Amino acid sequence: MTDLRDVTAEQRFEQGFTDADGALRRVWADYAIQGEVRAILHVEAEDELRGSGAAGRFMASLADHARAEKIRLVPRCSYAVAWFRRHPDQSDVLA
Repeated sequence: MTDLRDVTAEQRFEQGFTDADGALRRVWADYAIQGEVRAILHVEAEDELRGSGAAGRFMASLADHARAEKIRLVPRCSYAVAWFRRHPDQSDVLA
């Protein structure tokens, strides 16, 4: 796993994970900027990571990143909405 990066030019958070074959793959979330809030529009994992839990680990890293950077998140995509519902302990980062 690599550290989560905020690729501001693309309005995307991304993080790398090693797949079952040892290759580095990515999970990312596209966002829209609304002041200090980031609306999470879409979360996606490369096909090789699907079902591995990487997207959930990415979301936990994203919540940690939001806390560290003092930004708020608004989940808009169905995956992000469902993840925050399953993890109410992470709701302190929601706007």
